[in-house]
Amino acid sequence: MAYKLDHVVIHVSDWERSNAFYRDVLGAEVVPRGAGFAYKIGDIRLNCHGPGIGHVNAVAKVPVMPGNSDICFEWEGPIDGAAAHLAARGVPVELGPVATNGVRGPATSVYFRDPDGSLLEFLSYHGH
Repeated sequence: MAYKLDHVVIHVSDWERSNAFYRDVLGAEVVPRGAGFAYKIGDIRLNCHGPGIGHVNAVAKVPVMPGNSDICFEWEGPIDGAAAHLAARGVPVELGPVATNGVRGPATSVYFRDPDGSLLEFLSYHGH
């Protein structure tokens, strides 16, 4: 049986700030979800816990908190384009470009943070 990841959960501390970041930096469609939002990025969805969200039926034993996520997104082009994209939006690269490995093998990545401090990664297979 093959599985495909449908969504992951992140926790944000400020809807306005996070909505702008995920929309402007990751090209997310900001989707209303109850008292909060979700971010649709291509065929990936990030469901969000955050301010004003009450009880959630099913959560991890230790629920994710703002800044606790670590998520990698494939960049469809050379990694220099990802670094330039981040620079144009005022998002500092924390690490990279560095050699990494993804599900398809050797790659190159740049790492950066969302407004709450979660570690995000753009990974490129171009040039490998």
